[in-house]
Amino acid sequence: MRMRVLGVVLSLTIPSAAIAASAHLPRPESMEHQIRFWRSIFAEYSRYQVVVHDTIDLGRIYSVIDFSDLAARGASPIELDRVLKEETELEVARIRALLRRMHEGVSPAALDPAERKIFDLVTTRDPRPDRFLIAADETRLRTQRGIRERFEEGYRRARRYFPEMERIFREEGVPVELTRLPLIESCFNIHAYSKVGAAGAWQFMPETGRLFMQVNDLVDERRDPITSTRAAARFLADNYRRLGTWPLAVTAYNHGPGGMARAVRELGTRDIATIVHYYQGPAFGFASRNFYAELLAALDVDRDHEKYFGPVPDGPLPAVAAHVLSEPVDFAVAARLAGVDRSTLAELNPALLQPVVSGRSAIPRGYRLRLPERVAAVFDDRLAEYVAERRVTRVAAPAPATRPSRPGRLGGPVVHRVKRGQTLTGIAQQHGVSVNALRIANRLGPRETPKAGQVLRIPRPG
Repeated sequence: MRMRVLGVVLSLTIPSAAIAASAHLPRPESMEHQIRFWRSIFAEYSRYQVVVHDTIDLGRIYSVIDFSDLAARGASPIELDRVLKEETELEVARIRALLRRMHEGVSPAALDPAERKIFDLVTTRDPRPDRFLIAADETRLRTQRGIRERFEEGYRRARRYFPEMERIFREEGVPVELTRLPLIESCFNIHAYSKVGAAGAWQFMPETGRLFMQVNDLVDERRDPITSTRAAARFLADNYRRLGTWPLAVTAYNHGPGGMARAVRELGTRDIATIVHYYQGPAFGFASRNFYAELLAALDVDRDHEKYFGPVPDGPLPAVAAHVLSEPVDFAVAARLAGVDRSTLAELNPALLQPVVSGRSAIPRGYRLRLPERVAAVFDDRLAEYVAERRVTRVAAPAPATRPSRPGRLGGPVVHRVKRGQTLTGIAQQHGVSVNALRIANRLGPRETPKAGQVLRIPRPG
């Protein structure tokens, strides 16, 4: 099944008002092709479109494969992924073979209109004699799937957080424009986990996250968009102090400050455009070369979001207050004391991991528990009463008395294993208890009868 291949794109849409260059975030002319490319990936190409392009010159787009018709016909996600993979591989192989034919000297007159566009695209952007062979190399042909739907969903979600995130960045002395980095890191998915272990909207790796946040088996503050924003601001500020420019600090968020410091030493410059174009360091691949351009593209989309996504309401975050726990508290108890359901408490505290939310472990001492502001004062009073009652109970609890063992006790609760033919009445008489007490102790209905081999709990007589 062949998918529709759109014509070659020689230029991408330029927004009506591109963001102005600034001292914080310069916009090099040589990177405009990258910025335009990522702006289109974020806000124009859908998840059913695949762009075949050059890895170095992102303005060189050979074709766009469109799977929208297949999706509209109701194809399953599995079928879509299979066809997408097959057709994308075929299209890349076709373009590579075409580029090699052009290198061998095929006459432009022998090319059809779509092929002639590719011929013109390469020749006008690369004067080298072996340009077609270079373009056909495996390191130069790449595909990129559009993410318009996912980016829009993340953008709408992030709009609620931006005011608080910007406030934090101002406090930390970091340009507020950098609060848009989670849009390119995770499409602002606070539950995102990468294959290599990065987590949360800011996609902190565990080792980096632990430098600024609590990351353990019970609490992972990388998942908290507010706490991790503070951590990101401090990490970016550290990068800036080390590297001297915000474009380098941003790129170091992806490539690491050590890697960017090495690039500065090797090239003898802090100019981001020069480093992106010429640096050939280990691991400085496609993602690192494009990270700063992606941020500038995300800022373009942010400024023109109504053009791409229509009206995006600014719903405020719910008013919350934080309570620092002086001792561990069970999650269900905390929800009951606050007068909220457990799902609401979990939503307000995404850093709490499953062992805590499920009740297998308590919320640890020192955790800043977020609560609806309207119940914060009530929670403080109720928690103080709860803690006081627990302390009184622990002090007043008598030591367990040692009683003689009874049949079936074995140092624990009195139990009875039902033998074939035994009835509840007979078992109750044997242990000196009522049938009703026996049913209550074992949660047996009025018509239920014990089965052979079943173990019954025997209540105390009386």
